[in-house]
Amino acid sequence: MGKHEFLTPKAIANRIKAKGLQKLRWYCQMCQKQCRDENGFKCHCMSESHQRQMQVFGMAPDRVVEGFSEEFLESFLSLIRRAHRHSRVAATVVYNEYIADRHHVHMNSTRWATLTEFVKFLGHEGYCKVEDTPKGWFMTYIDRDSEQAVKDRLKRKRIKSDMAEDERQERMIARQIERAHKSLAKPDDGDAAEGEPESGSEGEYSGSDDDGEEREDGSKEASKATGKIAIALQKAVPGPKVNPFEDKPKVKFGFDEEEDDSGTRDKEKDEVAKKKGKDVKAAEARRSALDELMKEEEKAKERSNRKDYWLCPGIVVKVMSKSLAEKGYYKQKGVVKKVIDKYVGEIEMLESKHVLRVDQDELETVIPQIGGLVRIVNGAYRGSNARLLSVDTEKFCAKVQVEKGLYDGKVLRAVEYEDICKISS
Repeated sequence: MGKHEFLTPKAIANRIKAKGLQKLRWYCQMCQKQCRDENGFKCHCMSESHQRQMQVFGMAPDRVVEGFSEEFLESFLSLIRRAHRHSRVAATVVYNEYIADRHHVHMNSTRWATLTEFVKFLGHEGYCKVEDTPKGWFMTYIDRDSEQAVKDRLKRKRIKSDMAEDERQERMIARQIERAHKSLAKPDDGDAAEGEPESGSEGEYSGSDDDGEEREDGSKEASKATGKIAIALQKAVPGPKVNPFEDKPKVKFGFDEEEDDSGTRDKEKDEVAKKKGKDVKAAEARRSALDELMKEEEKAKERSNRKDYWLCPGIVVKVMSKSLAEKGYYKQKGVVKKVIDKYVGEIEMLESKHVLRVDQDELETVIPQIGGLVRIVNGAYRGSNARLLSVDTEKFCAKVQVEKGLYDGKVLRAVEYEDICKISS
């Protein structure tokens, strides 16, 4: 018997009967056909078209169920995105709105048996923020479009910073090479500079003899009678004096020899002291050059490891998003279980055990008690575990000691609060 025409009374009556929802157990998802009663569903199952569809299903049942599941998930999320994008809504309300369309994909053809199981899946995969309340399951859609825009902006910023960092490292390496050459040349310049005063010292001794002669002449002239100042001036004018005892041989006495020996010993001691001073100065110059190289290396390590993202699995963080205050998550602590795209963390709350996806801008590091373990999440020693030794509350920094790894035992002072975070036990 053929189908009735569209405008015949029988066809109109069939459409009126088919209007609205029908019983789910009389719906065939493979054929996308709704039957009105048990007899109609039985006849449909015996039809040739249904048998062909069931043969297709028997070839790859898992693939067919997975396809229906993906279609159901996409349609459900599309409805939430359109109707409840920024609101907290009950899962049953959204589901009733979804099944209002009689051509929707039915849940009994998907891999989720119940609505509760499907809602838990949405929360676990991060599509929605879900809550189990006495009134039932509630969900809040996570707007990924705005998150993607923020991620793209941060990615562009990160690319620019990496390019600038490469240029800075090249300049830093060139400066280190130049300073190393200068530090190796400094000790030789110091030896030459220290050798010059020895020749100048002899000139100082000769100058002191001339001053003594002038003071001696002045004393003789002052001893003469007053009123003869002109004669004294005339006597002082003539040229260099002749020492009358210059031609006689000098007589050496015993105490003079002792004085000469002590003078030579003093000179030897001075020379030894000068040599030691030169060695000490050269060692200090080399040590200062090494310290400068170490400081430059640590600064370079700080610049290379300083990133604009700091989240890592296993640390305890505090949720500081005021938009989550209504749900009771504001200033609550949780453990980072997973990091998504470097900037978004999957947080398991310590009290409620709920799993949220929160951006790092809405999170804050947690400082443990003195003696607790922390993870260095940013800076030169990023990724190392350390022991908290002390805290400076005025300067908002802490003193830690690195444990294990390449820098085991190294004490770091004045580490900012934002660079360390408590490790989950």
